[in-house]
Amino acid sequence: MLAASIYFILPAVLLVLGLPIFVVLVLTSLAAILLIAHVPVQAIQTYMFGSLDNFPLLAVPFFVLAGEIMGRGIATRVVTWVVSIIGGVRGSLAVTTVASSELFGAMAHTSVGTVVAIGRLLFPSLTKHGYSERFAVSLITSSGAVAVIIPPSISMILYAMTAQVSAIKLFTAGILPSIFIGIVDAIYVLVYARIKMVPLSSPARWKNIWVSTKEASWAIGTIVVIFGGIYGGVFTPTEAAGVAVVYSLFVAMVIYREVDLAELGRIMVSSVVLISQILIIVTGAGIYSWLMTTSGIPQNLIDAVSALHLPNWQTLLFVNVGLLIAGSFLEPPAAILILTPLLLPVVEAAGINALHFGIIMAVNLSIGLYMPPFGLNLFAARAIFNVPMGMIYRGVLPFIAINFAALLVITYVPAISMVLIGAVR
Repeated sequence: MLAASIYFILPAVLLVLGLPIFVVLVLTSLAAILLIAHVPVQAIQTYMFGSLDNFPLLAVPFFVLAGEIMGRGIATRVVTWVVSIIGGVRGSLAVTTVASSELFGAMAHTSVGTVVAIGRLLFPSLTKHGYSERFAVSLITSSGAVAVIIPPSISMILYAMTAQVSAIKLFTAGILPSIFIGIVDAIYVLVYARIKMVPLSSPARWKNIWVSTKEASWAIGTIVVIFGGIYGGVFTPTEAAGVAVVYSLFVAMVIYREVDLAELGRIMVSSVVLISQILIIVTGAGIYSWLMTTSGIPQNLIDAVSALHLPNWQTLLFVNVGLLIAGSFLEPPAAILILTPLLLPVVEAAGINALHFGIIMAVNLSIGLYMPPFGLNLFAARAIFNVPMGMIYRGVLPFIAINFAALLVITYVPAISMVLIGAVR
């Protein structure tokens, strides 16, 4: 009982009090060491710094830096390219928002960054072309969360590191689920546009497509370099992250000339801040996860679930609900680092593949980003669009419903995640 109080109730109380997540993890770990673990206090610093000694983790700062560089204009050109292609169909602008979020998320690797960029670019057009403010804000808020799922996602890198699975295979497993969610969202917005009789937008014109394609060719090359290099076996995800930085820097400074040395300095500072936030959570989660694992809690949880004799579908349903709740309070990196050591043994005991569970976790946490009351994207949208939070809460409910349905399909049809993995060497 004491162990459960320290590992679960204490961090929940500290989170409610508003402490940063890494402080919560360190204080909880310190309490566990002093009261129940009976290990030297020096173990905290040993395991905190030891958690950073992981080669795949090197991809995180590189992808963060590449995403910051791309967000200064490269990714925007890709969005403009998508806008020029999709047109002439009722609801095409909303579909463009979904497609643009997928592409921007693949390049910027951050959900909030995707909401900010897509919101600034497409929100005025959405409201101008007949979409209500509530729908436009909710669409952008929910679509931006796909950055957690679509590879090369930073959250996936952290899961691969924590679960000790191949990052390349996990990236591959995420391709079809992220596309599937995009298709589900696109169908919904098309139906919405037809029901609401949203006015038709300007049809696509070959001249505009050609101009935007030519303008975005170097930007599109970023996606080709990253994905082609990883899946072509040219380099590892970590190496791909480094190459992405070099390529995006070359395009931004030499080709488009939108980033000078002063702007590069600002990019470096903002990247360092974000990288520090991620890595300090990694260190705190490292000691917390080690203490919880050695305490025997995961094994006790496995035994408790096994004693219930639940069919796999019920086990997965309970896990999904728990992850959705956690995702509405915790950022995906923190949730992955904390919950993977706890839940992975449970689902593996039920016969669930670790790669498949990684996708299930990513989809859950992406929905959690716009789940009331504390989803991170909700507050980002509130700050960007300056609209009442209650309006955003009501607006995202349909997107939560349809994406939860998509989550259930991904959960109970593992082939969606696993079918492409056989093609990876």
